[in-house]
Amino acid sequence: MRLSIASYSFHGMLQEGKIDVFGYLESLKYRYHVDGADVWNHMLASYEDDYLRKVKEAMDDRGLHLANLCVDGAHVWEADPELRERNYRFALENLRAAETLGAETVRIDMGGTELEMTDEQFEYTVMRYREYAKRAEENGYKIGPENHWGTSRSPANIRKLVEAVDSPAFGILLHMENWDEDKENGDKLCAKYAFHTHFPAWVLPRYEQKIDWLAEAGYTGHLSVEHHSGVNEYVEVEVQLAHIRSILAKRKRQHQ
Repeated sequence: MRLSIASYSFHGMLQEGKIDVFGYLESLKYRYHVDGADVWNHMLASYEDDYLRKVKEAMDDRGLHLANLCVDGAHVWEADPELRERNYRFALENLRAAETLGAETVRIDMGGTELEMTDEQFEYTVMRYREYAKRAEENGYKIGPENHWGTSRSPANIRKLVEAVDSPAFGILLHMENWDEDKENGDKLCAKYAFHTHFPAWVLPRYEQKIDWLAEAGYTGHLSVEHHSGVNEYVEVEVQLAHIRSILAKRKRQHQ
């Protein structure tokens, strides 16, 4: 398992104009000594080819890779057909960006405000994700939702969706302990579907348990720190990252 840090962890600094994507990449390399970037699309200042090439060059120059492009604003389901189409167009723009940047995984949310899915919602969601997964497989990355908000915060919905899409390029970004149903078991049940992870601060006492569950499921992706407070972000990220590093070091000693 590898390490990354979600750029959303610095959303407070971003809002204050104290960091941009290039400062984030510099911090990964020289402050945290992590080589996995986990870029929130709101940190991208443009989708123009020239700008994206500069971001890719900045990663390459620092020996970094894009573990995940985390996309907001392109969720699959909206009840309004016009909003669905708008989100679809934005999703395609982000897939092009992901391919330019060499992303290993891409997160596009399911959408939907209720846990219960209508037949129309489910069928449309499966159709879109099959399209995205086919493109992802052809271009060498994985794609899927995060158990982030709305319909996705149910392990049963995640299982139903993964089984219906039925693609080796489809899975989930597993956000630890972010469930509205089956809260105690959700992470363990869905570890087998994970292609990327987010570890928030409130889960700190249970990081080791979560990593054990991922290992049991055969997970080989990134353990990505995500901080949410918007305050004292450089230091708070360091705290979370240190806990994960300590657990991985312990696991390495146990398996020697």
